[in-house]
Amino acid sequence: MTSPRPALWPASLAADLVLVVIFAAVGMRSHHGSFSLAALAETAWPFLAGAVLGWLVARGWRRPAALATGVVVWILAAGGGMILRVATGGGFAWSFLVVTLVVLGAFLVGWRAVWALVRRARRA
Repeated sequence: MTSPRPALWPASLAADLVLVVIFAAVGMRSHHGSFSLAALAETAWPFLAGAVLGWLVARGWRRPAALATGVVVWILAAGGGMILRVATGGGFAWSFLVVTLVVLGAFLVGWRAVWALVRRARRA
């Protein structure tokens, strides 16, 4: 009998949300030089909401480390976040959309790709 493995999904969800906050914090730091927690929350919330929506749509708790889960979370964090940002009075620029897609893609799909490579290497 093997011992049960702890659920992976809470740590995966936390990793995704932390990475979205890091994305917002780095962006604020590079554009404003400094930030407050209130400003960080205001900047990050649309993308966090999009990421949570992505988790719900992908049912991320079932296969939290799957690349397919990461792609859904990425697209909804970036796209949904941008839609929420604009709908609530935030600015829009095509360059920001491109940066958002690239960075959140690298973050949210990237850790899952590394995870898959490590798992594959361990099996070999």
